[in-house]
Amino acid sequence: MRITTIPHIYRNVKRWTEILSVLSKYGLADWISRLNIDFVKDRLKDREGEALARHTPEKRIRLALTELGPTFIKLGQLLSTRPDLVGVQLAEELKQLQADVPADPPDLVSTLIEEELGQPVDELFAEFDGTALASASIGQIHAARLVTGENVVVKVQHAGIENTVREDLDVLTGLALLAERVPELAAYRPSATVAEMGRVLRRELDFGREERNLQQFSARYKDDPTVHIPQPYTEYCTARVLTMERVEGIKLEEKPRLLAEGFDLEEVARRGAKLYLDMIFEQGFYHADPHPGNLLLLPGNCIGLLDFGMVGRLEERLREDIEEMLLAITSRDVPLLTSVIVRIGESPADLDERALAADVADFLGDYASQPLEHLQLGPALSDMTQIIHGYKIKLPPQVAMLLKTLVTLEGTGKLLSPSFSLIELLQPLHRRLLLRRLSPQRQLRKFMRFYVEAERLAEILPRRLTEILEQIQAGKFDVHLYHRALEPSVNRLVLGLLTSALFLGSAWVLSNKVPPLLFPTHTYLGFHQISILGLSGCLVSILMGLRLLRAIGKSGHLDSKD
Repeated sequence: MRITTIPHIYRNVKRWTEILSVLSKYGLADWISRLNIDFVKDRLKDREGEALARHTPEKRIRLALTELGPTFIKLGQLLSTRPDLVGVQLAEELKQLQADVPADPPDLVSTLIEEELGQPVDELFAEFDGTALASASIGQIHAARLVTGENVVVKVQHAGIENTVREDLDVLTGLALLAERVPELAAYRPSATVAEMGRVLRRELDFGREERNLQQFSARYKDDPTVHIPQPYTEYCTARVLTMERVEGIKLEEKPRLLAEGFDLEEVARRGAKLYLDMIFEQGFYHADPHPGNLLLLPGNCIGLLDFGMVGRLEERLREDIEEMLLAITSRDVPLLTSVIVRIGESPADLDERALAADVADFLGDYASQPLEHLQLGPALSDMTQIIHGYKIKLPPQVAMLLKTLVTLEGTGKLLSPSFSLIELLQPLHRRLLLRRLSPQRQLRKFMRFYVEAERLAEILPRRLTEILEQIQAGKFDVHLYHRALEPSVNRLVLGLLTSALFLGSAWVLSNKVPPLLFPTHTYLGFHQISILGLSGCLVSILMGLRLLRAIGKSGHLDSKD
């Protein structure tokens, strides 16, 4: 076997060991949970001392991700927005994930700022509070004041976070490649999910992207006195440091304070929702995290938006599809909603469209009888997502983000006013969307798009057909099915990982003396209370390792027939 052929799964050995140890522990807990033996179930504990085997599978997954650290927490947070991939129950459990990341000490923060901005902190800022206001998985926030007098907040990236994320993404990619080989896990599209998370994390690591988001939103709403976007200070911004205006207001999560100040919360909820619906359906560019902590009320009933690290973009075609989906839901059009779901999503080859249409009809029937003022968008979208997940249809990330944004928006609105209904606000939008779809401008754009595509097809089709006919005439037109013969390498890879996981898990069981025990009451040849499960697992893993070494030594392939 050549060294250059060793895949990235074998890099970062220390981190792999940590991950396999955690996964072994929680995997063993899942196996133990099926046993009807109480004293065995109570052997494995979580950080709070509760028996892991007595938790639900969804909670065990959340606890495992928490224990694995910030990158895996980010993975869980991403999956919490994808109930179409993992199911509604697991998605709801993963929504509880919070990154408990301690803030970097002031000296590290100062060093990073000086490296990025090229000047000492005391020269850049008239005041800089070394104690972080908040700390998340990627960075932390500090209060400061510029030498020109403006109050600002400075977002500083955690020291070494880029290397940590890169290492963990490397490991996750390896795990995803293995998961693709397991039919039960392959349905979750692990490689595509990890790739998507990698793109999300790399965007979050670039604070310059958030700066550009702030600039774009500021330009859009500069003449709107009802909306306030924090102003970034470009000369104090880099890819790892973001300096922006400190906005003083009352967060929507502070409901008692809002009531004390005399705000009409129902009106605030309606105005905020209309702002978001305008961003989504009129502009196709929206703030994607409308939870109450990111929304402020300023004097003059002005709404302030915070945290532009997560924004959504909808290109025109996708926006049309989403509009069509909402039109189908509000008009209860079963065939239209079914066709839109199939068109938007990535469907499996064996999709049963008749069964899907029947479930969609049941879904719309369940909500058709409810009065509009009692109809909630969140549960409706959750039920629809459950149907989509059941048929293994994968939604595009942009659609998943939009659905999550709408659900969060409705939750924020109901926090302010229990009578708030996002569906009710969508009704006038329904009529506007219908009129806009029929507008001459939109029809002209669609015609121009069709014309460009038809013109391109007209250019290339004759040439392609001529090439095919010439190949057929010359007897050179063949259909080739390639078999890349990767089984030996995959077998070797899988066996190596299974051997490592089995050895680590068995060693843990052995060291913790998990029953049943060998020599439980007396010592024999120096051995006392030896776990039979742990000993058996260690012996089997050693035999598997010897077989792997023998196969590699012979030919570099397992079960080679050469």
